[in-house]
Amino acid sequence: MRIKIIAVNALIVVTVGLLSFLLVRSSIGSATTNKDELTAEARNDVNGAAGRLQLDGLRAERWLASAASDQLTLDALAKASPSARGDAATKRCDDLVSKMKNTVLFERNVPTLVALVDASGRIVGRNSSNLNRGDDMAGTYHDLKSTLATGQPGSDVWYERDRYLASYVVVRDEQGRTVGALVIGRPLNDTLSRVSEATTGRALILVVSKGDGFEIVAHSQAVAPQLDESVTHSAKDMLKNALSHQQTDNIRDDELLVAAAPLPAFEDGKRALLVAAAPASLIQDPSGLAMTPIFGAMAMGLVLVIVGGWLLGNYITRPINNLEEGLLAILNGQTDKRFELDHSELGGLAFRIDQLLNQLMGVEEDTTDAEGRASVAPNEANFTDALAVDDKRMMQPASELKMAPDSIRALASEPTLQYYSRLYKEYVAAKHTIGEATDHITEQAFATRIQGMEQDAAQKYGRPVRYQVQARNNEVVLLAVPLP
Repeated sequence: MRIKIIAVNALIVVTVGLLSFLLVRSSIGSATTNKDELTAEARNDVNGAAGRLQLDGLRAERWLASAASDQLTLDALAKASPSARGDAATKRCDDLVSKMKNTVLFERNVPTLVALVDASGRIVGRNSSNLNRGDDMAGTYHDLKSTLATGQPGSDVWYERDRYLASYVVVRDEQGRTVGALVIGRPLNDTLSRVSEATTGRALILVVSKGDGFEIVAHSQAVAPQLDESVTHSAKDMLKNALSHQQTDNIRDDELLVAAAPLPAFEDGKRALLVAAAPASLIQDPSGLAMTPIFGAMAMGLVLVIVGGWLLGNYITRPINNLEEGLLAILNGQTDKRFELDHSELGGLAFRIDQLLNQLMGVEEDTTDAEGRASVAPNEANFTDALAVDDKRMMQPASELKMAPDSIRALASEPTLQYYSRLYKEYVAAKHTIGEATDHITEQAFATRIQGMEQDAAQKYGRPVRYQVQARNNEVVLLAVPLP
C-alpha cells in the first residue's frame, strides 16, 4: 500500500515538474532570443554610444572656444621670440590641463595632449614637455589644417601616430585674424570606456577603413574577444555597407550581434565607425536557468511524497493488518475474538464485522453502555412508558389542585383540538425546563395517549376529566382535573 501511494504521487510530481520545465524553458527561450527585439536593442545601443562619442567632441569644442578666446591664450602666441612663445604656450597648456581636471566634462578622461599651434599648423608648445616644438601637426592631421583655413572648430579620431579623440578651435587676434589653434587630445581607449559606461555597458571598438578591410584603433575597457575577429572577418561586408551608406547596420555572428554606426559629426567621419557587441541571446542557457529551481522543487516534492505516503500508508495498513490478524485468529478457533478499533475510516467497518460475527455465531449483541444501561432508540412505545410515570399522581382530587371554579370551567369549555395542542406544548416546555429530551415525542402520539388516560380517569371519577401539566421535584406530572 505504501509503495503504491508513493509511486502514484511521485509519478504525478515528476510529470508536473517535467511539464513545468519544458514550458518555462520554452517561454524563457522565446523571450530571450527574440531576433527583432535583440536586433533593435543592438542598433539602439550602438547609436546611443556613437551619439555620446560625437557629443563629447562637440562639448569639448565649446569648452575650447572659451579657452581660446581668453587673452592669456593670445598672449602666449604673441610673444616676440620663439623661445618665449614656446615657454608661454607650454605654461598656458599646463594651466588648461589643471583646469580640466576640475571640470565635469573631462572627468576621468582628462586630455593627455594639449597644444597651441601657430597659423601654419606647427606646434608652438604643448603641456608637460618642451618636445615637439616646431612639428608640423597640420601636415599630419589634414582636418586641423582645414580648421586653420576655414576657422571652423572640429573634432576627429586621430590614429596616424598617437590615438586621440581630438578637438580643436582657432585662436584669433583683436582684428579677428587666425593666429593659431588650441588642440586637445583624449586617449581613444579611455574615451570609449567612458562612453561605454555612460551608455551600453558593453564592449565598444572604433574602426577605420584601411584598404579592403578595417583597422581597429581603440577598445573600451569592456571587451568581447570575439568582436575583434568579427570585425576583421565575418562582419567586413556589413561594416562596408554601414560606411558607404552612412547608416547603422548589424549582423549576427554566432553568439554575438555586431552593430556599427558611422560618426558623421567628425571631420573624418566617412572613414570611422563605432562598433558594439551585444549577445545574440539575453540568456545563453535557458535550460540551466529553468532547471535548477524547477528540479529543486520537484526533488523536494518527491521527498514530501515519500514522507507523506509512508505516514498515510501506516495510517491505513496498520488497522487493516489488525483486522486481518483478528480474522485469522477467529478462523483458528478463537470465536470470542472481537475488534475494538478506534479509527476514523475503518472503525465503522470493524463494528459491522463484529455484528456479522455475532449473528453468524448466535451471540446476542451487548447493547448496554459503559454503566450497564440499555441503549434503546427512542420511539413511541418508550414515550408511552415514560408518560405512565408522569401521570402516576393523576388521581389527586381537584380540591388538592387548588384550582378556582372559573379556571375549571374555562378548561372544560376549551375546544378539544386547542386543548390537546396547548397541553402538548406545555408538556414539551416543562420537559425542556428540567433538561429532558423530547425529540421522540410527537404531538399525535401525545394526544392519543392523553385520550386513553382521560377514558380511564373518567371511569374512575364517574365524570369527564382533563389534564394539567405541573413540574414538581425535578419531574413533570400530569394531573387529572374532573370537569363539572
